[in-house]
Amino acid sequence: MRIAACRGPVTASAALVSTVLASTAAAGLLTLTGPVAAAAAAAPAAAHRAPSPVVISEIFYNSPGSDHGSNASLNAEWVKLRNRTGHPVSLFHWTLRDTAHHVYRFGNYSLRAHGTVRIHTGSGRDTQRNLFQNRGWYVWNNDGDTAILRGPAGNNRDRCSYSDSSEDFDAVDC
Repeated sequence: MRIAACRGPVTASAALVSTVLASTAAAGLLTLTGPVAAAAAAAPAAAHRAPSPVVISEIFYNSPGSDHGSNASLNAEWVKLRNRTGHPVSLFHWTLRDTAHHVYRFGNYSLRAHGTVRIHTGSGRDTQRNLFQNRGWYVWNNDGDTAILRGPAGNNRDRCSYSDSSEDFDAVDC
């Protein structure tokens, strides 16, 4: 089997493919030739980035009833984050955003070990389990959107997308 060589810089995905090809060839299941063989031999072991300690676990995007903008209706729209570790995680300078660039910036908040927190769209008093964006209108589109959780350096930590063109559902598990 002959595989075409890639031109240009090797990306993380290409390095992973090269590593898989090299290990497959080493097992005698594939023969590599030319530049692909050289690239596979030179490819570093695939870097396994640790998963984010905090993930988006659920989005309740379609609050009950009509969207009339009351604070109760706004607060029925929320995103739930979950700490997957056995220690508290500071979310200082983390952000939660959607595709329309609504951005919620976390203040001095630490998510407890194995804890969850809901980030509500409307106004309220922040607690350990509930935070509020203090917005006057909805963030999460009823027909589909993407929630993006970014760490303090602006790097993506997690994301969750949903599509509900019929608007028949209220929430999505991520």
